[in-house]
Amino acid sequence: MNATEHYAQTEPSRAEVDAMHGPVLLEFGTAWCGHCRAAQPGIAKALADRQGISHLKIEDGPGRPLGRSFRVKLWPTLILLENGQELGRVVRPQQAQAIDQALGETGKN
Repeated sequence: MNATEHYAQTEPSRAEVDAMHGPVLLEFGTAWCGHCRAAQPGIAKALADRQGISHLKIEDGPGRPLGRSFRVKLWPTLILLENGQELGRVVRPQQAQAIDQALGETGKN
């Protein structure tokens, strides 16, 4: 699976995210965040050998309700959901291994 390249400036509602079927990896951050940029190779590597995971990059910041509903405080924050249930979370990952650990067996063949 390929990682999503750009952060979406328009975010889905929490109800829309909770209603998504299958595994979804939410990535909260911004394009200008140094930690977010540094994490991109690790995210891409962790997702490269996985199938069926939807990757949503959501631009976060003050007044953004989706990030607040997940209590996001630092960027990037990656949250793995399946059918609306949180399965894993990693904050400011510095290596693909941390992301792999959060993803567990999700999407592996």
